[in-house]
Amino acid sequence: MPRPLRRLAWTAAFATYLLIVLGGVVRITGSGLGCGDEWPICHGRLIPSFADIGTAIEWSHRLVAAIVSTLVLLLAGSVWWVRRRTSPGPSRLAYAAFGLLMVQVLLGAVTVKLQLPPWTIVLHLGTAMLLFAVLIAIAKQLTPVARNGLPPVASPGFAGSPAAGAVVLVFITVLAGALTANLGAASACVGFPLCNGQWIVTGNYLQYVQWTHRLFAYTTYAYLLAWALATRRRAALLVLGLATLQIVIAAVMVTHGLPRLVQAAHVAAGAALWGTVVYVALGSVPAGVRS
Repeated sequence: MPRPLRRLAWTAAFATYLLIVLGGVVRITGSGLGCGDEWPICHGRLIPSFADIGTAIEWSHRLVAAIVSTLVLLLAGSVWWVRRRTSPGPSRLAYAAFGLLMVQVLLGAVTVKLQLPPWTIVLHLGTAMLLFAVLIAIAKQLTPVARNGLPPVASPGFAGSPAAGAVVLVFITVLAGALTANLGAASACVGFPLCNGQWIVTGNYLQYVQWTHRLFAYTTYAYLLAWALATRRRAALLVLGLATLQIVIAAVMVTHGLPRLVQAAHVAAGAALWGTVVYVALGSVPAGVRS
């Protein structure tokens, strides 16, 4: 496949990662309405005054979203163009990425117009994560790892189902974390790893939301640990290492009163974990199925 197309796919994937992280910063700093309820303009202008930090953060998020949109549009157009002239051409996954982008843009507009209801924010993040995953899949398909240029084959010690299970668990855990944060439940449980010193929570619904997120996180970590111990592959160990980092960041965040910088690190590590587990799972698909 043409090298520029491969570079475009990886650039779009990396830009989407930055978009997810910056979206977390928007939430953490309370900048979701930094441009008011206007979309796509900001305070009546395409480029507003940046006297207010919330406006600057929200506008920066929108700018990165515009960059991602441009990259995905270019990728889909380039794939269409190459497919017309090459047989077999690159995967049609770029068209799926474009469709997810349209849904993401619509959800972004709805989120602003409805003034940030939690359900739209969680859907917005979920769509961004799916877009990130599809872009990684496209980039990996276009990236030869063997000197003969052939696509990668499955690692003998990996099975598709354990990797797929890891993807599902990480996805659910990240979305549960987003719901926890956007419902204001991040501080509902004091202490770590228990919730207010309890294994069985007896409190308000915010504590149940926070504890449910933690249970998903613990389950996911136990699954990744078992996966790494069973396969002893570098990829599984890398995923486990990122999950360990995420758990440590979460513990620091909870025990130190939710400092914003640590919250941002939590978002960044979570997005990195998601991208990595998707990348590893794609490499675990049997070669005949993938082709």
